[in-house]
Amino acid sequence: MAEQFDIVIIGGGLAGATCALSIARYAPDLTIAVVEANQPSDDYHPSFDERSIALAQQSVQFLQANKIFDPQGDFAAAIKHVSVSDRGHFGKTHIDCDEFGQNALGYVVEVNPFGRSLHNQLINTSVKLFCPDTVTSLNYQVNVAQLALQSGAELTAKLVIIADGAKSPTRQLANINFTTEPYSQAAIIANIEVAGGHHNHAFERFTEHGPMALLPMSKNRYSLVWCMEPEQIKQNMALDDDAFIMALQNAFGYRAGQFVKAGVRASYPLVYGRADSLHSHRTLLIGNAGHAIHPIAGQGFNLGLRDVQVLCDLIQGEHEIGSYAFLRQYAQQRSQDINTVMTLTDSLVRLFSNSSRMLALGRSCGLFTMDLCSSLKAPLAKQLMGQVKQGKRL
Repeated sequence: MAEQFDIVIIGGGLAGATCALSIARYAPDLTIAVVEANQPSDDYHPSFDERSIALAQQSVQFLQANKIFDPQGDFAAAIKHVSVSDRGHFGKTHIDCDEFGQNALGYVVEVNPFGRSLHNQLINTSVKLFCPDTVTSLNYQVNVAQLALQSGAELTAKLVIIADGAKSPTRQLANINFTTEPYSQAAIIANIEVAGGHHNHAFERFTEHGPMALLPMSKNRYSLVWCMEPEQIKQNMALDDDAFIMALQNAFGYRAGQFVKAGVRASYPLVYGRADSLHSHRTLLIGNAGHAIHPIAGQGFNLGLRDVQVLCDLIQGEHEIGSYAFLRQYAQQRSQDINTVMTLTDSLVRLFSNSSRMLALGRSCGLFTMDLCSSLKAPLAKQLMGQVKQGKRL
């Protein structure tokens, strides 16, 4: 006999685990299962790597309200100031939390300890974990979805939530197409120690080779995201630590201080990806399973969290969980926000990776004007803080 659940979530990484914990706290009477392919207690888990993520202020408020995240924890650091500049050009702008009456614009969180914290929280809830396990087939009846797992377990659910990433195999089982377009850039990720500390200051710097971001993290380190063409990735990954630090300092300058040490480096391809639909019968997508974006503005996980927030609101609403009306409302409430963020990040990549002198002048003028006028900064600051109008939320 198949084990029956109200909701089955495929994927127990950051998006899936956060989704399960949030729903369990919004609707404790629902029966929830999570199917996760990797054991988080192992040395390697693809979702819990050495990267850091930026949490917008609104995301932090949501996670705090559900007792999922403590911004005062050991693996979090506040972003109080953001500087944006265009290398070789005069334009730049600064955003400070004080300008908008906030204690922080957001927080930087280390993925590995955060992911393990989410998993430990799941263990102490009523959510049932199938881990390590994977979905081998997904079939539908009118009122339920039927899932078969690699372990031999059989499940039914009123609603299946696919949260197993941009390369989701479950999305294929649900016959939802995912269109991807690779960027001409990849990214190097590393933790960087800086002399004198970071003072909670984040930097976004655009160069002729691609954008660079330095995000303040715990223990006075920066989390580096350095985007460049694949051939340059190979060259910089092959450098020893001292040579890499020198190359980074030359590319970024001294706005953030003097870099003194680099941690383990990793590189990742960058893609623009989007599902043709956010739902099919009794099934919906959240996080990177539905939309994959460039890390230029640190919006990826925040976008997925807003998927979760809308979902939690709908679960408390009037429509039956997993019904067509429920799924349609989810897609309608998420479409504008997703379109806005994907268009914004893609446009920034293309605008600031262009060597045209006229475009460079326009970029500089825009950043310079924004720096002079607080009202022009407000839309950018609100986007950074996650204050996005959607459904019931602002």
